[in-house]
Amino acid sequence: MNSPIIIGLDAGTSVIKAVAFDQKGRQVAVCSRKNSYCSLPSGAATQDMARTWGDAAAVLKGLSEQLPDIAQRAVAIGVTGQGDGTWLIDADGRPVQDAMLWVDARASEQALAITADRNYPLIYDSTGTGVNPCQMRSQLLWMQKDAPRQLDRAAAALHCKDWLYYCLTGAVATDPSEAVLNFGDMASRTYSEAVIDACGLAGLRHLMPPIVDGAISDHGLSPEAATLTGLPRGLPVCLGAIDIMCSAMAAGLYDAELQPGLTIMGSTGVHMRFVENAENVVLNKARTGYTIGFPGTAFAQFQTNMGATVNIDWMIGIACEILAAEGVARDPAQILAGLDDKVISASPGRAMYHPYILPGGERGPFLDPAARASFGGLDSSTGWFDMMRAVYDGLALSARDCYDAMGGTPAEIRITGGGARSSAMKTILASALNRPVRNVAQDEAGAAGAAMIAAVRVGIFDDIGAAADAWVTPLLRDAVMPDQQLARTYDGLFQVFRETRLAMQPVWQAQANMREGMK
Repeated sequence: MNSPIIIGLDAGTSVIKAVAFDQKGRQVAVCSRKNSYCSLPSGAATQDMARTWGDAAAVLKGLSEQLPDIAQRAVAIGVTGQGDGTWLIDADGRPVQDAMLWVDARASEQALAITADRNYPLIYDSTGTGVNPCQMRSQLLWMQKDAPRQLDRAAAALHCKDWLYYCLTGAVATDPSEAVLNFGDMASRTYSEAVIDACGLAGLRHLMPPIVDGAISDHGLSPEAATLTGLPRGLPVCLGAIDIMCSAMAAGLYDAELQPGLTIMGSTGVHMRFVENAENVVLNKARTGYTIGFPGTAFAQFQTNMGATVNIDWMIGIACEILAAEGVARDPAQILAGLDDKVISASPGRAMYHPYILPGGERGPFLDPAARASFGGLDSSTGWFDMMRAVYDGLALSARDCYDAMGGTPAEIRITGGGARSSAMKTILASALNRPVRNVAQDEAGAAGAAMIAAVRVGIFDDIGAAADAWVTPLLRDAVMPDQQLARTYDGLFQVFRETRLAMQPVWQAQANMREGMK
């Protein structure tokens, strides 16, 4: 008899995918579609909600076509998706407008206003999470000022995964991770009326949906969704955590014994540490970062860099542009393929780079929309590979900056994302942090994490720890150990990195004022 199937649905910013896992966590089948969104010069970044549901239903249907017996084998669906943003529906469950995404920058003014308000310490201490323009609480404030008619039409403010959960089940809900980071009390994992009031959103309290923990409750697949997806009516659908938490579960962060860290070196950089309970959460003076609960009593604390491997992509793009000007065609992938050996051969410290390359500035371990990338310490002997080495070094030192803001670097770091494929990046990161760094061989971490939550709900595992022992621990790879000579070099470079970052903040603001004056 074929084993049970648990489905993970992961609606990311780039791709929407459905993945089937057996009860041992092995990937059985996957179906995906490229996602797309609209970006405008105003800073807007929006996504068609109806199309998103259509794409999600299509990948689930594609999965059922790959596995003709899936209707008999499927025991649950776990749902996750891109975090933050605001997805409004009306009283009939229809989209009010295109969703505001996490990359939407229009609420920068509102985010800064919250952080400057006398109530901000209350907000941060309760949620354990700093305020950013990408979050629902900032975006709702922006809508109050700039889109009040849409708010008047709205009956609920959801996130991406919440919208898909509604489309699958007809239940209006959100999960503890996103509810608490915006409006809650991290210790009780419930809404905090004091936080909602302090954010200036008491008048929109009715938009905040009930909180549902997918590890302990579910709703059944609706008849309409069953028809669209080819899956059986009533199949348990479990609302997973925000995608970053699902990815963390499947990438090795949930380890109550070792209490490791996790660096996701993707387009965005995320640096996380496992925390066993609310009492051990370490908040910082700058009041930045996220604190989000796993199912159970443990938490992940993390800091996010707006840009990580996009810094490398930018440098490679410049190289391709220069070569093209001389009639030499090179694909970026060709340059990237041979980069590791050249980068690791270059000497650290020939240049210094701060990796704040995206126009939205930085949010971890500090919030500054004016922050910009910069090279320093250049002279006439500095070559292109020295500068590329500085970019890799800058990403590793920025990771150390983030871990320091959470109380220090954990005993071991797990790594995932595109940067985890680079041997140079892993060696540099291990040495800059002076910690072992290891991969987890999980291709679809977000979907796997959502499926792990669903597997707990239907009784395959007692808790997330047991699910991680079965699905994740066997996939841990050998550690890359720090180079102790490099580690000593990075100790000195890190002090200069952080001092320079602090000294640059008034310069960034002056540059922002200059750009504004040139419009």
